[in-house]
Amino acid sequence: MGDSTTAQGALDLLILKTLDRGANHGFGITLHIQEASDGLLRVEEGSLYPALHRLERSKLVSAEWRTSENGRRARYYKLTSGGRKRLDEAEKNWSTLSEGVGKVLRFARTPA
Repeated sequence: MGDSTTAQGALDLLILKTLDRGANHGFGITLHIQEASDGLLRVEEGSLYPALHRLERSKLVSAEWRTSENGRRARYYKLTSGGRKRLDEAEKNWSTLSEGVGKVLRFARTPA
């Protein structure tokens, strides 16, 4: 998984956090991220599915085919125990990073 300071790492974190709520299919993952962020974040299919495949290859998520709520066949992804551990690490890293950035933004102003 990408470092949480990269766009790839941030996307992986969002996916893992979404799957921490339970198994979901690709569209459900994108919808949750968009709704949970009040529309500030949108994940395109061209980014989502490569990330899901990368996470699956890394054994951080597993997947199986199921029938979705609307009767269509969909691939459902869920966190593995390794994925849960990686999520915990990534959340801590992200919290530290955001705290540091916040401090710089608040205190690093120089008089003009």
